[in-house]
Amino acid sequence: MDGAFQVRLAMQPGVDRAVVLQAVEEVTAHCTDTGEHPQTAFGTPDAHAVQAAERLVPADRAARARRNDTAVNALGSVLKKARTIAGL
Repeated sequence: MDGAFQVRLAMQPGVDRAVVLQAVEEVTAHCTDTGEHPQTAFGTPDAHAVQAAERLVPADRAARARRNDTAVNALGSVLKKARTIAGL
């Protein structure tokens, strides 16, 4: 898989370096064994990244990461509004 898969996978909730490495190793091993092209075997990098994250990241860790992302995004929105109001 190309870099797009790794980037898209890293953006999924709860994914860490170990998950990315495991997923890349799985794709590489499969394609080496079968001779298939990654996109033929696994679909688009975006779709496979979502599927790999769902399979490799524990549900509780992904949920916790989603909650944290929501909180960070909400705080960012509040700060942006405050800067707008303050004229910054």
